Amino acid sequence: MQAITTTSSQGQADAAPAQRPARWPVLIAVMVSMAMVAFEATIVSTAMPQIVADLGGLSLYSWVFSSYLLAQTAVTVVFGKFADIYGRRPIVLLGIGVFLAGSILAGLAASLPALIVARLIQGIGAGALQPAAMTIIADLYPGKERGKVQGYLAAVWAVSAVSGPLLGSFIVHAISWPWVFWINIPIGLAAAAIYLGFLREPARKRGGTVDIVGAVLSAIAIAALMLALTEGGSSPLLLITTCVVFVVAAVLFVWQERRAPDPMISLQLWQRPSIATANGVTLLASMSLMGLTTFLPIYVQGVLGQSAVVAGFTLTTMLLGWPTGATIAARIFYRLGARPLVLTGACLQPVGALILTLMGPDSSPIQAGVASLVMGFGMGLITVSSLLVIQGEAAVHERGAGTASNLFSRNLGSTLGAAVMGAVLNFGLWHASAGQGVGEDQLRQVLGQTGDVVKTAGAVRGVLQDGLHLTFIAMLVLALATIVVAAFVPKRLPEAHEART
Repeated sequence: MQAITTTSSQGQADAAPAQRPARWPVLIAVMVSMAMVAFEATIVSTAMPQIVADLGGLSLYSWVFSSYLLAQTAVTVVFGKFADIYGRRPIVLLGIGVFLAGSILAGLAASLPALIVARLIQGIGAGALQPAAMTIIADLYPGKERGKVQGYLAAVWAVSAVSGPLLGSFIVHAISWPWVFWINIPIGLAAAAIYLGFLREPARKRGGTVDIVGAVLSAIAIAALMLALTEGGSSPLLLITTCVVFVVAAVLFVWQERRAPDPMISLQLWQRPSIATANGVTLLASMSLMGLTTFLPIYVQGVLGQSAVVAGFTLTTMLLGWPTGATIAARIFYRLGARPLVLTGACLQPVGALILTLMGPDSSPIQAGVASLVMGFGMGLITVSSLLVIQGEAAVHERGAGTASNLFSRNLGSTLGAAVMGAVLNFGLWHASAGQGVGEDQLRQVLGQTGDVVKTAGAVRGVLQDGLHLTFIAMLVLALATIVVAAFVPKRLPEAHEART
């Protein structure tokens, strides 16, 4: 089977029929490498109790996750640009290499701080791998085939999300927790071998210089913002410091990009109406969905009094709805157009949020599962349609940056959503308990149904109900705002822009 060569025009990319079968190995490599990143998001959570038991450092627990997300989000846009400058294959191979290096170090970690550093390295690898791999798909497949392939990638994320915790539990109990990280090694090496064997790119004539200053300022600004959102609440001094660093770095970054002959991030790209609205919808939808994934299990267990298994089921319906919506959107995108699909997905978000706001202590967990299914289905429509809009609008030489902008919007939305919803919940708990607050130990015991707190669980559950109800209202407001932004998605199909690529 011959290697496939990516090209710079739709006609070339869709050219010789003999080349078409060769795209499948590359597609498999993309799916395998994306599965490696997707598994890491869920498999580590399952292993963390055993890791903390062995290494200690419970106070640093959240940093194991925050460091990964922080690094990934900070470098995604930068590596998206590098993929446009140096080619997709070098960047995707670099991403795999860095990710595997972080995985090896994570398995060898003898302390939690060492594990946090290893996770940060993994995050950098993921930030390079994801935009480059998704841009490879846009290069290899013309517009009308691109949607179907995005449906395959959505299925990879769904399967990984469902099976990751099960695989993590098996590894921890049957082998040992370092293999939660080392399992990435054969997967990553297999993907890299396929990329090397089958993916060919034309020589790129790169003019100008790499905007290193812009890249550094971008990474600093995004890292400071993410740090403020994820850890700023733990210390006023940290919050003030990170906010100041973000503002200064952001101002300097804009100044640098306006004067650079070859800017790291094209401000004009982000200002195009189709790309701006697609990223705006993605950001707001990710914010509202984060409230669902973060707080629905707590509601099902703490207010409805159901088991952790039932709580997990209510989120599983979202993981079923998301790839279903993505697959449907991928298949009919070029028949219906972007706006109907994005608007439909945006309208489903407040429907799901409204179902949650109508829940009470006597509600059935099935109601929560339906809300989760509806929001997941809507998110599937939004993510695939938004990405196809951006990849259709962006020319080949800026497609990596465009793809990275959408991934960045999704990550930033999740982080903003967690911060905003967390603040709303804290305010709701404080207000519902008449300023007395509800202790963390009380909530934990209610969730576990242990100790004398069972006698007073009704009062604590009432406070939790009020606090989470306010959080669901905030989700509804964000979901309604998503509809407003979605209304500005252009009617014109990205197919009309393919000639520019």
